Amino acid sequence: MSTTKETSTIKSVNPFNNEVVKEFEAMSSEQVASIIDKADEAFKTWKNSSIKERSEIMHKVSAIMLDKKVELGKLATLEMGKVLGQAIGEVKICAAIFEYYATNATELLADKPLKVPDGDAFLTYEPIGVILSVQPWNFPFYQMTRSAAAHLTAGNTMVLKHASNVPQCAQMMEDIFKEAGLPDGVYTNLYVSGKDIEPIVANPKIKGVTLTGSKPAGASIAEAAAKVVKKSTLELGGSDPFIVLEDADVQLAVETAVQGRMANGGQVCTSPKRIIVAGKIYDEFLEKTKEAFGKIVVGDPMEKATTLGPLSSEKAAEDVLAQIKNAAEQGANIALGGKRMNRPGAFLEPTLITDITPEMDLYFEEVFGPVMMLYRYETIEDALEIANGTEFGLGGTVFGTDTKKAVEVARKIDSGMVYINHATGVAPQLPFGGTKSSGYGREQAKEGLLEFVNIKLIRTTSPDKPF
Repeated sequence: MSTTKETSTIKSVNPFNNEVVKEFEAMSSEQVASIIDKADEAFKTWKNSSIKERSEIMHKVSAIMLDKKVELGKLATLEMGKVLGQAIGEVKICAAIFEYYATNATELLADKPLKVPDGDAFLTYEPIGVILSVQPWNFPFYQMTRSAAAHLTAGNTMVLKHASNVPQCAQMMEDIFKEAGLPDGVYTNLYVSGKDIEPIVANPKIKGVTLTGSKPAGASIAEAAAKVVKKSTLELGGSDPFIVLEDADVQLAVETAVQGRMANGGQVCTSPKRIIVAGKIYDEFLEKTKEAFGKIVVGDPMEKATTLGPLSSEKAAEDVLAQIKNAAEQGANIALGGKRMNRPGAFLEPTLITDITPEMDLYFEEVFGPVMMLYRYETIEDALEIANGTEFGLGGTVFGTDTKKAVEVARKIDSGMVYINHATGVAPQLPFGGTKSSGYGREQAKEGLLEFVNIKLIRTTSPDKPF
């Protein structure tokens, strides 16, 4: 992709020092239409390829990603500031997802027999066409992998609109697909601005849309897809609760919460953003949390010792800072941090906020940065009221020694996923997705594989027999 003058919105800006690294030229509507035409033409062949053929390519993608994990990790760190060790870990997860579908696709996509009183009936799973994937920057390889691995394996083709600040990561993945032998046109990047997405959704050759992003972006895409009767799946972020029960191992709970919250600079949809602690252990939990904050090493994300790098951009840092200031003005206690750091780059101090009430905006907002919000509860009912008190419902955690009790609490949390004694995580065989304003649909596992297939019923019976 050719570079252009420094006016493009599609560019790599290193958040460690805010320097522009590389710019990409935005595609014209004619270029986009041509790419979609090519993807539609490629689908005619790709859909008829065997699952074995597709799986062999996914095996190769997985192997190439593992072989290039350090190179890929450094590129993610350069473009969005992720600590290098975490970036390499992200690449490993991506490789595992491709490998999962490569290994299990034959079984997952096999015809499913149905019990009927006469004759035979079964379900078959057929790809539907070109899928538009719109993905964010916070996990530049994982986000596109979650959709691409499943939907390409199922026999669909894909065009990807990645976030404008990670264009080199997008290009690297397209190159890897080509290296693995994916036929031309089956997967292609679209270098366009977010404002240009709705007309692409309307293209009749686009058969489905999957998006991870903000609620406004999701609402816009869902509306555009609905107008032309196309399926969409949305993952729109969250403000995950992390309920700590009275019998919890406090030290372990603190370490899990702090590590989970600060991972990726706090820019994780399923990060434990609201830590809800039983009153009997609250003071101990608070003190141990302050101790854990003291061990956070802020610095160059390329350095091994660093545990917290910059936010993804200068704007991201300023947006989070504005939320912190607003919370303080409304009466919340900024127990630690709360300011920009006196150094170049999009850095923000790791921040701990307490005494948040329902009268404050922060009680309901998602904070996408290194900010932990600590709540105190006296009864489980109080804890659940706080946990369910936002519009979001993506992930969540319950921490406690009595697993049976923890599961009982988990059942009452309004979210798509709840982990016991672990921050919300990801694994290829586990479906990922939320409820409420966190969106709809699932990625990963069999559920993700079947989101954009035609689940077709085929029924055979004698003409003279009733159904």
